[in-house]
Amino acid sequence: MNVYNLDNPAYLEAKGLAKVWEAYYKNCASEDIMELGFNANSGYVYIALEDSGISIGSAFGQEVDYIVTDFETGEEFFEDTYEDAEARLEDINTKHYE
Repeated sequence: MNVYNLDNPAYLEAKGLAKVWEAYYKNCASEDIMELGFNANSGYVYIALEDSGISIGSAFGQEVDYIVTDFETGEEFFEDTYEDAEARLEDINTKHYE
């Protein structure tokens, strides 16, 4: 697992990390983590999952989003649940590989 830009997290980043780890544990703990990090441009702390391509993120300590990226278009989709993210990923893959 790579750790990116998290040397000294601020309070809200640490709060968001706790929520991200909890969401990971509850929804997909069997998945390998590709990267754990902080995106200074968006304010999101995140866990990027290796196998599914889904990321779990929290901005400024808020509730988590499950983020799916369409790598063909660069568009990102923010879902409220892991199941919704899986469905979105399936829709994207179906659209591109039919």
